[in-house]
Amino acid sequence: MSEKENEALQLPEPKGYKILIAIPKIDDKFENSRIVRADSHKKREETASIVGFVTKLGSIAYKDEDKFPDGPWCKEGDFIIMRAYSGTRFLVQTKEGEQEFRLINDDMVEAVVADPRGITRA
Repeated sequence: MSEKENEALQLPEPKGYKILIAIPKIDDKFENSRIVRADSHKKREETASIVGFVTKLGSIAYKDEDKFPDGPWCKEGDFIIMRAYSGTRFLVQTKEGEQEFRLINDDMVEAVVADPRGITRA
């Protein structure tokens, strides 16, 4: 089994109405600057992140037609905005280091964004 296949087996399969979200890594330097972020600052920003990448949807996510009459609010491959600190947080070890993921409820998606660069928590 290749490293990539082994890495993919570590990701949980979201169940029910849960959505698996990957949290983007925080840059090592502040934007337009040579100032390096402290590891503690990067960790704090990742923990409070409001932007995520939809990796997988649970089998009944967005299936409740009464709750979602217009259909799904997002799909796999979308970047979304969610509330800070939301969901069940966990880390997965990858060859690049640790990657944070979250499991959130389908109704916790606040918005879909085409390009999440430049979006930060206020």
